[in-house]
Amino acid sequence: MSPSQTRCYHARPPCRQGNIRFMNNIRERNKELILRAASEEFADKGFAASKTSDIAAKAGVPKPNVYYYFKSKENLYREVLESIIEPILRASTPFNPEGVPAEVLSRYIRAKIQISRDLPFASKVFASEIMHGAPHLTPEQIEQLNGQARHNIECIQAWIDSGQIAPLDPHHLMFTIWAATQTYADFDWQIATVTGKATLEDSDYEAATRTILRLVLKGCEPDR
Repeated sequence: MSPSQTRCYHARPPCRQGNIRFMNNIRERNKELILRAASEEFADKGFAASKTSDIAAKAGVPKPNVYYYFKSKENLYREVLESIIEPILRASTPFNPEGVPAEVLSRYIRAKIQISRDLPFASKVFASEIMHGAPHLTPEQIEQLNGQARHNIECIQAWIDSGQIAPLDPHHLMFTIWAATQTYADFDWQIATVTGKATLEDSDYEAATRTILRLVLKGCEPDR
């Protein structure tokens, strides 16, 4: 084998690896485009009325690609739900009975507002799913979400018992935070209309964060 042949022989694996990376990048990009388009369609029309042809058109891909990557409309819908469930669960990471309440609650509220800003359509899909009794959530997802809520509430109760925060009902404190943060995704059109804007801006989410933090943290201060 000549030196030039040897060089070509050794050059082939990196080329193949580069092609694999390129194809993987295309695959992930297409999946992301479809998932984003599906979130918008499901949020706007609901699961039953949404069509994969409309999702494909919005994503700018051929309709067969939707089935190639996600197999069915049902699987695609579940992927949209999973795309919002994962950050919802991750937002609760700071909760720890040993944590400083103000710091934990601040991080949680900021994370929840971030979800509303970054994933407004998936948030709407999730809200609709819950309002209809969660027919598409798996038992594992339901237990994850309920387990997370129980853990957060137990942490709040521990802070109450130790006198670190006011003796509020921990369940309703959690529900209040959910309502205050998620409304900026689920009812963003209404908020934009009232504030005289076409869409919400970064400054709106920042103002919302400051307002919710002040209300919650001041409301949680121990009675003197």
